[in-house]
Amino acid sequence: MSADLAERLRELWRLSGRSLRDLERATRTSNSSLSRYFAGKSIPPWSVVVELCRVTGHDPRPLRHLWERGRRGPHEPAGQQAQPRNFLPSDATGFTGRGAEKAALLAALAQARVVAVDGMGGVGKTALAVHVAHQVDCDTRLYIDLHGFTPGREPVRSEEALRILLTALEVPAGRIPDSGEERAALWRAELAPRRAVVLLDNAADADHVRPLLPGAGESAVIVTSRRRLVDLDEVSPISLDAMSTAEATDLFAAVAGADRVGCEPAATAAVVRLCGNLPLTVRVAAARLRHRPTWTVANLAERLRDGDMGVPGALEMSLRQLSPDERRMFHLLGAVPGADLDVYVAAALGDLPLAEVWARLDELVDTNLIQEPKAGRYRMHDLLRRMALTGGTDRDLALARLVDYYLVCTHTAAVALAHGGRSDPVRVAHPPAAVPALDDSDAALAWLDTEVDNILSTFDAVVAAGLDAAVCGLAITFRVYFGRRGGIARWKDMLAAAIPAAERLGDRHSQAALRHLHGVAAQWTGDLPEAVADFETSRRLTAEAGDVAGENQALRQLANVLADSGQFHRAVDVYREAVAGLAEPQFAQSQAFARAQMCEALLWLGRAGEVAGIARETLAVARAAGDPHLETLSLRQLGMAALMFGDTGQAVEHFRAGLALSRATGHRLREAGYLTELAVAERESGEMDLALAHHREAMDILDEVDEPAWELLARNPHGESLLAAGLVAEAERSHRRALELARANGARHIEAQAHRGIAAALAVGEPGSAEGRRHAEAAEAIAAELGITWPSRGPAGAAHPGPPGRHRPGRQGVADVAIASHVAGA
Repeated sequence: MSADLAERLRELWRLSGRSLRDLERATRTSNSSLSRYFAGKSIPPWSVVVELCRVTGHDPRPLRHLWERGRRGPHEPAGQQAQPRNFLPSDATGFTGRGAEKAALLAALAQARVVAVDGMGGVGKTALAVHVAHQVDCDTRLYIDLHGFTPGREPVRSEEALRILLTALEVPAGRIPDSGEERAALWRAELAPRRAVVLLDNAADADHVRPLLPGAGESAVIVTSRRRLVDLDEVSPISLDAMSTAEATDLFAAVAGADRVGCEPAATAAVVRLCGNLPLTVRVAAARLRHRPTWTVANLAERLRDGDMGVPGALEMSLRQLSPDERRMFHLLGAVPGADLDVYVAAALGDLPLAEVWARLDELVDTNLIQEPKAGRYRMHDLLRRMALTGGTDRDLALARLVDYYLVCTHTAAVALAHGGRSDPVRVAHPPAAVPALDDSDAALAWLDTEVDNILSTFDAVVAAGLDAAVCGLAITFRVYFGRRGGIARWKDMLAAAIPAAERLGDRHSQAALRHLHGVAAQWTGDLPEAVADFETSRRLTAEAGDVAGENQALRQLANVLADSGQFHRAVDVYREAVAGLAEPQFAQSQAFARAQMCEALLWLGRAGEVAGIARETLAVARAAGDPHLETLSLRQLGMAALMFGDTGQAVEHFRAGLALSRATGHRLREAGYLTELAVAERESGEMDLALAHHREAMDILDEVDEPAWELLARNPHGESLLAAGLVAEAERSHRRALELARANGARHIEAQAHRGIAAALAVGEPGSAEGRRHAEAAEAIAAELGITWPSRGPAGAAHPGPPGRHRPGRQGVADVAIASHVAGA
């Protein structure tokens, strides 16, 4: 690291007048790390330099060159830089014209940090902005379409845009705040040390982009919009009009072919005039001519005159030159709510075989009526989408076919991912003509990853259209995806919209299923009272329908709620009631699952021997039935029981098997859980480096999926391992984060762990402190209240009670009353 930078950082510390511990808390950086940075032994991340400057009231920009020199090292030439990131769309092939506007935009970017390009639809704002953004000297190029004027689609909210942009800068999901203001602040901080150009395309108005603008630093922003953004201060505006005739003619010649156009100057002038000198319509008309070798330019002009002679004339003409089948496909594509689509979606919309659809899509691409940004994925320009929507196509029928396609595919994917688990068939009025192969779990997850945003857009569209059966179906079939990839809060919103739809349909089966799933989502998002109410409703509806399995499932879920709030004795009683209700042979697999779930509470009560016996039996049932979910749960319980008996070798073996199975089934959340548990076992067996590596891998996954409920489960075990490794400050910080999450979610048993972990860290870092005693007393009080058994093992007395596990947190208080009332009357 540069000695100059270390000296400057030490000077900042001295000027701040703070102790190292105060600086640690203010910057959220461990004192051991700060000590290394101040001593010049390692290079801090730029974000730490920015935080130090913020805390001490200094501008970080003068330190940037010292930091970059330190990162390069003494033997690396100054010209060697990391490969810049470029998220811009491809520059338009054969970009021509716009010389004056291009020069003005480049000059404005040299003087101002924000430039707004406005103009009507189709005038070429995006093409110019992309072209210039590719030429600006910078280290990062970012792009986002804000969809401010996209037909049939709501604009991208500023908060969501910030999430997308921060993700592009490789900020982990777990570091991105929920608050829009906090996201904007983080965005400005991330841009400050960079030389980036950011293209905010298709903004609705000034308010839409204001949170996305940079603060200090050298980054520049280009905004495009159909409105003049007069409300933005210190923004250099550039208004874009139609091309000049000369420029439009050059563009027409570049696309259609200069030799062909040059011999018909009068007809070319007429075509350009009929296209309104708009780049988009000029390109479409030229592409039509290029793909009609028998036409002359005069023929094209005549066809244009047969239209309405207005700006859309070229587009209307292009549609008339399509075959009726191709024209129908164009209008059908306009009904798609998502950002893009594939050939299967197009086939479903038209109820056509794939071979026919490929040909029609290829023709639409050739005529520039749709784009193919990557092989097999298609999208439509806003101006063309608006025309497609006015084409007389039955949009309701198209949307119904689209949602039936997504219903069939998501159900097929859910079955593949559930590995033979119970899944009710979906009911569709329009079975799709063709669907992708989704029987394999890997293929199913890959398809869902690609289509998730489009499916969510379609869901919003069918809610607005009042297609209640489709709303219910999509909300139910999407459960497996959110359970693996995260996004539980979004799924909960879907379920909340689907419940009244099921009630309007009078579909009591769907009502019960949706209430149950909404309760699960409420548990995972920390609302136990709401979860209890949902499970009680689901249990009542399934009981009225004579659905024994469904009623029992709701009862087991109520037992999970009791365990989540630390009421383990009561949870075991309710689990036993559920197990007794599944005595019939046809319920053997469900009974095994209920017994495996009960082991969670038994582990926290210290009954490891009982857990081991149950888990061996449920593992046998799982393997005989080919149920990987029951198998992973059973392996975990066996591993935790072995760990509590001190058999770390056996625990590692079970956890590794569970980790492999979780990875094989694409379950990222379970993978993080098993990595945490494996790390605990490795720590206990003395493999500290391996334990810390697995903890880091788990935390990376949790940052990615951004599910606080799972972070809660990993924080205390991670803190214990950090303390065992002598990283006291980091350990204390991890336990304090666990305490924060536990209190927010009413997870009393996790709160007890956190108090105990903080006390242990303070016993090392601040021996005999009053704060340490308070945390130790709080831990013991909660343990006594809940009947928790504390194992004797663990670093510095910080061993956790029971296992780090699958417990879903929730709020305490109202939930307890509701659960107690329900169980008492059960």
